[in-house]
Amino acid sequence: MTDTPVWLGLDLGTQSVRVLAVDADGRTVAAATRPLTSHRAGDRHEQDPAQWWTALAAACREALNGIPDGRVRALALCATSGTMLLADRAGQPLTPGLMYDDTRATAQAARAAEAGAALWDRIGHRPQPSWALPKLLWLLRHTQNPPPPGARLVHQADHVTSALLGRPAQADSSHALKTGYDLDHDTWPTDLLDDLGIPEAMLPEVVRPGTRLGTVCAAAAEATGIPEGVAVVAGMTDGCAAQIGAGALEPGSWNSVLGTTLVLKGVTETRLRDPLGVVYSHRAPDGHWLPGGASSTGAGALSRDYGGRDLAALDTAAARHEPSSLLTYPLVARGERFPFLAPDAHGFTLGDRATAAEADHYASLLQGIALVERLCFDYLDLLGAPIDGMLTLTGGAARSRYWSELRADILGRPVARPENAEAALGMAVLARTSDGDSLATAASAMVRLRDIVDPRPDRTERLLGSHLRLVDELHDRGWLPPALAIHARRRAEA
Repeated sequence: MTDTPVWLGLDLGTQSVRVLAVDADGRTVAAATRPLTSHRAGDRHEQDPAQWWTALAAACREALNGIPDGRVRALALCATSGTMLLADRAGQPLTPGLMYDDTRATAQAARAAEAGAALWDRIGHRPQPSWALPKLLWLLRHTQNPPPPGARLVHQADHVTSALLGRPAQADSSHALKTGYDLDHDTWPTDLLDDLGIPEAMLPEVVRPGTRLGTVCAAAAEATGIPEGVAVVAGMTDGCAAQIGAGALEPGSWNSVLGTTLVLKGVTETRLRDPLGVVYSHRAPDGHWLPGGASSTGAGALSRDYGGRDLAALDTAAARHEPSSLLTYPLVARGERFPFLAPDAHGFTLGDRATAAEADHYASLLQGIALVERLCFDYLDLLGAPIDGMLTLTGGAARSRYWSELRADILGRPVARPENAEAALGMAVLARTSDGDSLATAASAMVRLRDIVDPRPDRTERLLGSHLRLVDELHDRGWLPPALAIHARRRAEA
């Protein structure tokens, strides 16, 4: 139908920008994507902020070609969590974009943790080197000092949303979380900022996700093809967006996003407290808490080792290696963030890779990521989180039926695969709330499940040995806390 409304979901990922136009029944009317490039060097990971806008504009023009202006009602945007830059008063970048897994700010994270000890104890998490707050401290020390008048921190989402509005955008509290925003009191922690020497004027005004920020300006309409006047709704981070897109909105439900890296997001009625600080909680528009964490393992290891290959054929071959003769801990970048914090952690493969078949090594990557996923749930269970609700799988890896079956086997629980496993859908759902629907109502209408994959008990038992072996190896290397190692063994042996 040519006159029914559509909502736009915009997703700024690590490797690409994705645009979805979605109707009221959750059907994709149009979609487009454009690639993004990164520069990695050791603990640094940067992108050019200019490409975020040019890639998004090109994807929007393609997706909206042929869709009448009157159909587009609203849009929302998600981006990678903790990605930030410094910009001048006019919003022009002063620095590259420091990405979500850039860990150069190790010393600054320790400084922020010490200065804000009381705050972090109350909130239940603490800053990590990849978070935006330590990276801001690093930039303030290593770029022009003092920064030029009017310089301010801009999250990745803020940068693009500002271009859509034609003026500096308010930040949403989801993207502001890793900059130290206090979700309990909906405010910046001014005492901590003073102690760290950060002028509060450098930080954006913050609103809750789902807030109407304004409308698409004329210049942005010309660049993107999005009609002028379309409502712009405050979004959430990519992990939260995928959680909305999966319909995981009830307490005890979880969504596992497996893309370049692995992100788990759940729902609790009260904030989950984590003494290690690797689990942090966003706040949903309905007031529930959204605990989760992001691992540095993920499908990026497949892109690194098997880029350009026929992964479906490799999946078929990998099925003959359960378990693999190799044990791989497939970090995408140095340092682990969840389910444990180990800045010095590095990927490894145990066994004789030189004589192992290619399919055996590929199988060890798939299994290794799934084993880390199980370890994440071991830790969540240790913290007392409810984990017995529906588990959905989203991200690019959810398109693989074999890998989804393997994950169900290793986790020992059913997993559901949404029909549309994209964070951009979650943003289209959130955009729909601008018309007055609650988030739960919008999600129930727009989220469609493709299938449910049940575990195979015989394979679960066969693969648990690999899990215990990984637990022992991570513990022996001094990365995995003893309490988590003990709990993981108990759950495996139960």
